[in-house]
Amino acid sequence: MEIDLNKIASELKTALNDFLTKVSLNKGDIVIIGCSTSEIKGDAIGTASSTEIAERLYPIIKEELDKAGLFAAFQGCEHINRALTIEQECQDRYDFKKVTVIPHETAGGAMAATAYRDMDNPVVVEEITADAGIDIGDTLIGMHLKQVAVPLRLSVNQIGSAHLTAARTRPKLIGGPRAHYPEK
Repeated sequence: MEIDLNKIASELKTALNDFLTKVSLNKGDIVIIGCSTSEIKGDAIGTASSTEIAERLYPIIKEELDKAGLFAAFQGCEHINRALTIEQECQDRYDFKKVTVIPHETAGGAMAATAYRDMDNPVVVEEITADAGIDIGDTLIGMHLKQVAVPLRLSVNQIGSAHLTAARTRPKLIGGPRAHYPEK
């Protein structure tokens, strides 16, 4: 199936803008990005990774998150245990433990490989606790989100042929029937 790169870029930009208006994030918070370029093309996850698609979408993600002052964490595939490609600055700030691997198209996926190649100072970490996330193609980003994850409904529900899911997180509500919580 021939993929329209301009169309998927537009879908992603719309989704990111909608996402950023629906989450309350602070500068320096982390947004996890799970992205199956195979699913975007209409193929099964992990079967047809596309550097061409990743190279078209990565700059959009970087630009939008940079404007908001947020860190991006690009989740790799299960062949690298869903390790995350982040900037060294993020790793330093949060003291995440680095691992030794370089994501590539068939072990990590095209998006993580593109992020690793294009970031200023990329490092790979095994786990993080992100404040929010976007999952393009059902890559299962939940393992890297803080508790409690709250699903977000965006105006866009797919990028290309890939299902799109988004979530924000919030602190746990504790107490019981007599507890009070902030209005926000």
